[in-house]
Amino acid sequence: MSKLACPIGGKPNKPYREITPEAVFFGILIGSAMTAAFVYVALRLGFTLPGSTVAAILGFGVLRGLLKKGTIIENNINQTVASGINNASAGIAFTLPALFILQLEDPTLLFSPIPILMAAIAGSFLGIVVIIPLRKQMIEFERLRFPSGIAVATLLKSPGAGAKQAKLLLIGFAIAAPFHLLISELIHEIAPAIAIAENLSLNGLLSIPIYIPVAATISFASLGAGLLSGKGGLPFFFGGVLAWWIIMPIVVSAGWVPGQETLLMTLTQAEYQEFLAWDVGYYGMLRPIGIGILIGGAISGVIASFPALKAAIKGLTSTKNAGVSSDELPAKVLYFGIAASFAVLFATAILADPTINPFRAFIVAVVGTIWLALAGLIVAQAAGMTDISPISGMTLIGVTLMFFLSGGNPITAIVLGVAVSIGIGQCSDMMSDLKSGHLIGAIPRKQQLVQFAVSWIGVPVAIGVIYLLWDGGMGFGPNNPNLSAPQGSALAGIIGSLQQGAAPLDKYISGAAVGLGLGAFPLSGLGVLVGLAMYLPFPITVTYGIGCFSSIGLEKKFGSKWIGNTLVPIAAGFIIGEALTSLSSVIIQLIIG
Repeated sequence: MSKLACPIGGKPNKPYREITPEAVFFGILIGSAMTAAFVYVALRLGFTLPGSTVAAILGFGVLRGLLKKGTIIENNINQTVASGINNASAGIAFTLPALFILQLEDPTLLFSPIPILMAAIAGSFLGIVVIIPLRKQMIEFERLRFPSGIAVATLLKSPGAGAKQAKLLLIGFAIAAPFHLLISELIHEIAPAIAIAENLSLNGLLSIPIYIPVAATISFASLGAGLLSGKGGLPFFFGGVLAWWIIMPIVVSAGWVPGQETLLMTLTQAEYQEFLAWDVGYYGMLRPIGIGILIGGAISGVIASFPALKAAIKGLTSTKNAGVSSDELPAKVLYFGIAASFAVLFATAILADPTINPFRAFIVAVVGTIWLALAGLIVAQAAGMTDISPISGMTLIGVTLMFFLSGGNPITAIVLGVAVSIGIGQCSDMMSDLKSGHLIGAIPRKQQLVQFAVSWIGVPVAIGVIYLLWDGGMGFGPNNPNLSAPQGSALAGIIGSLQQGAAPLDKYISGAAVGLGLGAFPLSGLGVLVGLAMYLPFPITVTYGIGCFSSIGLEKKFGSKWIGNTLVPIAAGFIIGEALTSLSSVIIQLIIG
């Protein structure tokens, strides 16, 4: 902290509040709560949301609203801490569920949380160190926008706005929480008279077969995510329309149903429709095509980002040669961080499965480190230009590479994939936070130091939520279509097919071709969004789409400023309200047995 100039004839001013115990403490609390909530969102929707804006709103409410003494820079530190911790939510939720899902099919697949914890923390540190030298190149020289970073800086510079938005967030929480409680399993068990159904279907009323779902789910998390996404989320909605309203009817009407006549004789009409919806349509068609589109979309993202990648590498070289200012962490932090993280990843590869050949473990750790740095640069560039971070696609490619390099070892591949996914996310998050700090005059070195100090905290929180929710497959995964863990299911599906030598390559290849084709459109991550839409039950996608269209209509009527000041905090409250209510009900069920 530095002291302000002393007024003539007066007493010295107090040190300017920047890194304070209050900022760090409340940042940890807010970040931990967001991590738990956003893991739930990722298990439900297949993607998560940027946490910086929510963290800034909550931090403003605490430091300015309750404590009455928060400065702009102090709020920036609080937001940096919270969003850095929350970054673990996406990395864990996109990868770790695959191990649990694979274990359902193969109970001999045993894994320990210790290597997972080690890999995740190493990945978090590695993601921070590889992106530090590129701050000047991306923010000061290339002047990438990082829209989320600009939004947070605007919020921090608006006196009184943060406290008002914190109240709106609490209103959203208060609306979502009781609704989700009424549809929770807990209320269905202890007070069924007041419980309500989670899905509202019009199929029976309209006499439409269930394999063409006309339904929506009562999910304020899905609605809130759509409200926050606006028109940017429409590809996700239309991907679901393509899957369930176009591909599914074609599959059935074309008669691509094995043993159709025998099934009609042995099953009731309702059972037959369910068979068409899931066994034939979802598992046989939509799921493998969706995996292919995910892969193709990720590859197209790599190709499209190649010029940005070259610029980033050039910036790394020029920054190193030019020296590092006192505002930056020294270059030796980069070298030491890479070496230490690599050593941990190598040890983790062996601990995850002691049967692995040490040479293979070494190769996997090398590839994991290189791919994390490469994909992290791509994702940071994509976030800077479009505010979309294709983390899931980059992770999918990385895990697939490590699966082959490890000799088909799923535990090693996925555990190292956890590290890669978290590290990639840290690259994007750190750069967005540094953009906010740059706009309000923060010192980059201090932001980087606090992120180093606390980012690991989100790892045990996110892993703990996964273990808490699992419940033998009933909490999330294939046995729970409303919390289906789309990313983990996609990863498990790919690895399971490769292990069995029964991968539906024709559908993977056709889907990959579609994903590559979608890369021609000027919208980053389009293939990934469409591929994910094929993985979700359509009622969830419909509710998300309602949020998108509502956001578009409200912005047209009230303007973008109203969206940022009013709708964004309410939508964030919707997400946090449902997620924390769901987690609380699970904990209560565990306590009461």
